[in-house]
Amino acid sequence: MSTLLLKNIRCLATMDDDERELTGAWILIRDRVIERIGNADDAPPEAADRVIDLSRHVLLPGLVNTHHHMFQSLTRVIAQERELFDWLMTLYPIWSGLRGEDLYIAAKLAMAELLLSGCATASDHHYLYPNDVRLEDEIRAAQEMGIRFHAARGSMSLGESAGGLPPDSLVEREPDIMRDTQRLIETWHDPAPQSMLRIVVAPCSPFSVSLDMMRESAALARAYGLQLHTHLAENDKDVAYSQERFGQTPGQYAEEVGWLGDDVWHAHCVKLNAEEVRLFGRSGTGVCHCPSSNMRLASGIAPIRQMLDTPVQVGLGVDGSASNDSGHLLAEARQALLLARALGDPAAISAREALRMATRGGAAVLGRDDIGQIAPGKSADIIAFRLDGLGMAGAQSDPVAALVFCTPPAVDLSIINGAIVVEDGHLLTADLSVLIEKHNQLSAALIRGEG
Repeated sequence: MSTLLLKNIRCLATMDDDERELTGAWILIRDRVIERIGNADDAPPEAADRVIDLSRHVLLPGLVNTHHHMFQSLTRVIAQERELFDWLMTLYPIWSGLRGEDLYIAAKLAMAELLLSGCATASDHHYLYPNDVRLEDEIRAAQEMGIRFHAARGSMSLGESAGGLPPDSLVEREPDIMRDTQRLIETWHDPAPQSMLRIVVAPCSPFSVSLDMMRESAALARAYGLQLHTHLAENDKDVAYSQERFGQTPGQYAEEVGWLGDDVWHAHCVKLNAEEVRLFGRSGTGVCHCPSSNMRLASGIAPIRQMLDTPVQVGLGVDGSASNDSGHLLAEARQALLLARALGDPAAISAREALRMATRGGAAVLGRDDIGQIAPGKSADIIAFRLDGLGMAGAQSDPVAALVFCTPPAVDLSIINGAIVVEDGHLLTADLSVLIEKHNQLSAALIRGEG
């Protein structure tokens, strides 16, 4: 059994139940799990298979990204002045050319971006399956990149001709969706602690699947003990669609189709009203906050302070790389803090609350208690940022808050499941120059319609 000792840690923000922050700390990792933690007064182990000095670093649990569309990294900076529905209608025809290799390379690039920002666990909501695309394209990418992955089997079954938003050419038959989802669960889902791969049941949205599809998906997920995920209440048009088609607000719709509970999390929730927030709090339903995407598409500002006070479990997500155009999860924590304060309260969200959403909050909405904190018995997902760089100069009085208030840095060291994935700022699981070149080639071909 291999051991790794991280010692002389300048500042360790554990995000544990006691919210401890330690100086001069050390962490002993044995294989995939954190075995022991000590502070400056505790003698560290005398030996380990490998020892890393982190006297110039601030450490956190690996960040958790709870909503993404990784294929969208192929189509950044398109439809730059469109709101959600018009943005989607512009991009659907391009995305119809997506192929398996496109998804595989796009996922690897998106994962590289996340890993270098400190992300250790990511959930990707993939809902497009034209041509030869399969969810295995992303699963293979995750296994090669070394990221902890929740593969959300998205779906669209309600095309334009049936009153949905997506074109008929991009929707699937509901029996086919259910069969493939069950196949993926039985083939790939690993419910064990420290699992590196889990499957999520994730119809795309109220405007792209039927009521029956939502109910059947919930029943399937609960039969296997899986998490459920979808988009909800993202903007005013989203709310209007729900009211016109179902005669319900998005929260009422979620309750009607059985999509409330601690096994459910919804992306965005920008337009939830006060009663819907309370409903989410009572039922234990989670929310993924995607501030950059919501700003880019002019969707509005989610009531995150109200959610946290209710309380509702809130995690963070970078969302699709064509509605955010970035995949830096630590930057998303900063954006969450700034956007909440833009409403007029300079104390709306603190730096530590933003980081907690990016760690413990994300773990909670994914239904995991083995990640999101640095504590004995938890998964060895640990990230370290240097404190002696340009962006951190003058911020040594509070290294933890500096991660949110200052220029979002790249991670210097990332350990996931006990394995070093980033070291000295370099990603060890992919050749970035080769990956970027291939990604750009596929992007250009897809946008030209040559997929």
